[in-house]
Amino acid sequence: MHLAYPAVLAALLFATGLYGVLARRNAILVLMSVELMLNAVNLNLVAFDVWLRDTLHAGQALTLFVIAIAAAEIGIGLAIVLMVYRNRGTSDVDRLRDNAEGLDDDTSPDDPTAAPAPKDEKAEATA
Repeated sequence: MHLAYPAVLAALLFATGLYGVLARRNAILVLMSVELMLNAVNLNLVAFDVWLRDTLHAGQALTLFVIAIAAAEIGIGLAIVLMVYRNRGTSDVDRLRDNAEGLDDDTSPDDPTAAPAPKDEKAEATA
């Protein structure tokens, strides 16, 4: 078996998952993209295990561990996303980040209709 075929497929899967993590706004789609990246790693582990003809099958054993960790990660991640959705009403990653930075829920930093911040009169008097 040629190593190039599964390696190219794994690279494409990983690139697709990386694009999904960087470009998506929905937290569930980000979790799905992370799973896609982990599956690309699993494909590489099995392909190199077959190519090296390892008698211990270490690549396949590591793949089983990655699958178990991925299952736990998706369970905990989905529970966190559901709790955030219940509390905030959205699973949009950008809005959650803005809320964490202390911005208002209704306005964004680039919103021209947003009210200006109150001025500090004491700081202006001393300047």
